[in-house]
Amino acid sequence: MNIKLPLLPQSRRCSITVALLTLGGLIVVLFGIWLLGTIFWLHTPPSTKPHRPPPPAVAKSPNGTWLQPESCSQIPEAWRFDCYPERGVVVTEEMCHARNCCFIQSSQTKTSGRNGVPWCFYTPDYPSYELVSITDTEMGKVGKLLRNKKTYYPKDIDALQVEVLYEEDNRLRVKITDPAEKRYEVPIDVPVVQKKASNPSYTVDFIKEPFGLIVKRTQTGTVLLNTSIAPLFYADQFLQMSTSLPSRFIYGLGEHRSNFLHDVQWNTLTMWARDVPPMELTNLYGVHPFYLSMESDGMAYGFFMLNSNAMDVALQPAPAITWRMIGGILDFYIFLGPDPSSVIAQYLDVVGKPAMPIFWALGYHLCRWGYKSSDKTWNVVKEMRNNGIPQDVQWNDIDYMDHALDFTYDTVNFSGLPELVKDLHRHDQHYVMILDPGISNSQLPGSYWPFDEGMKRGIFINDSNGDVLIGKVWPGLTAFPDFSNPDTHEWWYQNLKRFHEKVPFDGVWIDMNEPSNFFDGSLNGCPDNELENPPYTPGILGGTLKAKTVCASARQKISTHYNIHSLYGLMEAKATESALRKITDKRPFVISRSTFPSQGKYSGHWLGDNRSQWKDLATSIPGMLTFNILGIPLIGADICGFGGSTTEELCVRWTQLGAFYPFSRNHNSIDEQDQEPTAFSPAARTAMKEAILLRYSLFPHLYTLFHHAHISGRTVATPLLFQFPNDEKTYGIDKQFLWGKSLLVTPVLEEGRDYVVGYFPEGLWYDFHTVSHKSLDTLLVIHISLTISLQAPKDKINLHLREGSVIPTQRPNTTLWVSSGQPLNLIVSLSEDGLAKGDLFWDDGETLDTYEKDQYAYIYFTVLHNHEEATYITVETVSFYGVKTEPENVTVNSQEAAFTYHNNQVI
Repeated sequence: MNIKLPLLPQSRRCSITVALLTLGGLIVVLFGIWLLGTIFWLHTPPSTKPHRPPPPAVAKSPNGTWLQPESCSQIPEAWRFDCYPERGVVVTEEMCHARNCCFIQSSQTKTSGRNGVPWCFYTPDYPSYELVSITDTEMGKVGKLLRNKKTYYPKDIDALQVEVLYEEDNRLRVKITDPAEKRYEVPIDVPVVQKKASNPSYTVDFIKEPFGLIVKRTQTGTVLLNTSIAPLFYADQFLQMSTSLPSRFIYGLGEHRSNFLHDVQWNTLTMWARDVPPMELTNLYGVHPFYLSMESDGMAYGFFMLNSNAMDVALQPAPAITWRMIGGILDFYIFLGPDPSSVIAQYLDVVGKPAMPIFWALGYHLCRWGYKSSDKTWNVVKEMRNNGIPQDVQWNDIDYMDHALDFTYDTVNFSGLPELVKDLHRHDQHYVMILDPGISNSQLPGSYWPFDEGMKRGIFINDSNGDVLIGKVWPGLTAFPDFSNPDTHEWWYQNLKRFHEKVPFDGVWIDMNEPSNFFDGSLNGCPDNELENPPYTPGILGGTLKAKTVCASARQKISTHYNIHSLYGLMEAKATESALRKITDKRPFVISRSTFPSQGKYSGHWLGDNRSQWKDLATSIPGMLTFNILGIPLIGADICGFGGSTTEELCVRWTQLGAFYPFSRNHNSIDEQDQEPTAFSPAARTAMKEAILLRYSLFPHLYTLFHHAHISGRTVATPLLFQFPNDEKTYGIDKQFLWGKSLLVTPVLEEGRDYVVGYFPEGLWYDFHTVSHKSLDTLLVIHISLTISLQAPKDKINLHLREGSVIPTQRPNTTLWVSSGQPLNLIVSLSEDGLAKGDLFWDDGETLDTYEKDQYAYIYFTVLHNHEEATYITVETVSFYGVKTEPENVTVNSQEAAFTYHNNQVI
């Protein structure tokens, strides 16, 4: 065997050299891999899926799962804050622990949901923000917040600025913002304060880690705000803040169908304007993130979250409240009252006090969808006149239009509409018609000016591609005006002006302005992006932001629809009010379905498409009271019900209650039986007529109440607790209410009843109807708080006068214009010590800004402010209730006057 040897003998390699060569080769390989990966990454499109950062580091058990701390079981159920609030999800222990939260199944609820104790809730030391600095400013304090651990929602904002503004002695404002990037803020006017409150009635304390704010009432030490009870979240599309409440008595948070006093037993209220007939546990037409809360000692405070994004507001029995918004900033006010009326006045100092209505707005209104012709409409008006039933305003729904097109009328079926309106004016009556925001895009080019001109001016809402978004409403396919654009206001005014030249209407009813859309989003759907599908979706009816409205990603002048959806009705009302001012040169009359804070400056509201049911009759009172505390006192429900057919008894009782709605309108749906007062038996017709005449006789008092609402932010329809804040029995009452301070209304709200049970707080109360009776038995005089059964025959609504008041009335007639020319009658209800006071505001009823221009009379038993309007006021009679003994004589202006004394203590 031949063995070949190398030409040169091999030497042994050094181990160090081998190691260096090996390491160098490895580095070259790794660099190559890195370089290839980088090139691949640069050529790969970014993921459209939202980035979800890892949860904060927590303790792990030996097998690697999250270790639930013992402190979880020590948290009382009432104080468990939901860590998994998403709807339609069955939360498991694994899902909950993935968020590093406690998981305990409650024995009280079968599943963890919106109306029960959460099974998944935050640990006591759940990571939140840390307050790393705090400094004084001219207006208060400014601090810096840092988050060191990510949450389970994408795009956390790690650094925040908290600004505490001591704006007034009874008003505190807090803003929590992203100092690095401007975020959307609600574009309504609020006061800009330059000087810090000199003697605030509150103290503000800060908790460093986890960050918390504590606000206390200085006088009593009551904690009004404590945000340290649950973690603060501040991500791009998810903001969450919780606070304790001083009691379970909380009101406001519109628009929802519920009792006046909200239930705090795991009750979540969703806010996102929605076209839906009123029902419980559903987001309705308007959004009002304001609440009034009573404290244990009878004091009250208010809280306003200035945010228009979709939100959930969760109440729980701790008591506590949690705000969850999907955009904007945390910008909130606290109002310290200390009484409920003062809280509302302070809230309206921020958002704006309601407008003074034109006088005829307070008369009786008739409307229906389905008159179907101007002749039928006219016949209804004539029947009311023939029966001597007061009516100030006649309305038409969409059937007056030509094929449901805005700014048109059907020249066949409604050919007599212009003459009808002129006839109403000849009889001192007025006309209101409906307008929907959807503008048809399906007419022949050049044949429909509103759309053609709107396209020319570019005033419609666009989709995310920049094309006009097309939806569907009554006329078919439609475009939607963008009322956030000032150019749209001018276009809207010109449309109204052109139509007014054909039909000289007096007011406008703006409906379907959530905005409502028969499609979900648009004709072409909506894109699949973060605006349409946010990481968290509040409990909106339909489950998505686009449900029966336009796409959230739609583009408007000032922002995406995602941010300003719930402002649509407010912006349309503002445009309509401005246009009517120019057209009529009188106080505008606007009624809007969708509303937002500050709406009262521009419009009134009605409670939507209710039904002809006794339940709807009863729920109209809490709805009316809620909107009074939200600063929209011109409020009412459709008398006798909108949907379904009423009964005679229901319509009589509803007309009696409706006579005391601040806004009083009978409205009916298409193809239902007639329900105007003339449609019923003579007895029912008489009962309804008497109720409406009673309203007209009280017009001077009602008009004065609206003046105080306009000037001072008072309520017109007033909850009993506002006048008796130290009587806890009044806190839940929403089957009775007051007009102002002194007139107590106790309606029948149940079928087949000839009596009604009412509560009378401590004091003297007089039966309003007793002046026409001789027997002392008909005079109800109550000295102590008492629940009593009152007789309530079908032709009567119970009405009582509070002691110490003077109510101006007038001899009623068929219109307010005729009635207001009649002499006054003063009704005086004496206190135990024989005192009473009252007032009267009077002007011409329609001129703009009469108070601001000093064109009014104000009478407080003596003339405090004189004007020529006072010369039109005469007093015919004065009635005194509670005169214990018959006087020898009565003098008026030093002259003896004739009087009659009844043994029921009435002169």
